[in-house]
Amino acid sequence: MKADDALLRILACPIDKGPLALLAAEEALYNPRLRRRYPILDGIPQLLPSSGEQLSDTDHERAVRQIEEAAEADAEARAEQTEGAGS
Repeated sequence: MKADDALLRILACPIDKGPLALLAAEEALYNPRLRRRYPILDGIPQLLPSSGEQLSDTDHERAVRQIEEAAEADAEARAEQTEGAGS
């Protein structure tokens, strides 16, 4: 699964029904509101409530940093595409 995958936009946490963020390096989806990580096995998100894992404070902070870094990289890539298209 990739960050720009259309499936990611429609997947929701099975507990609070809110959006999930991709943790690509860990092959997981993450709900920062509940601090729950759901694994992706063979490309299939495991979104049963029992599949989720509660993260510690340290792991939560690392996951949030990973999400923020991915968002920054995506924004930079889009800006480069826009600049290249305008030339």
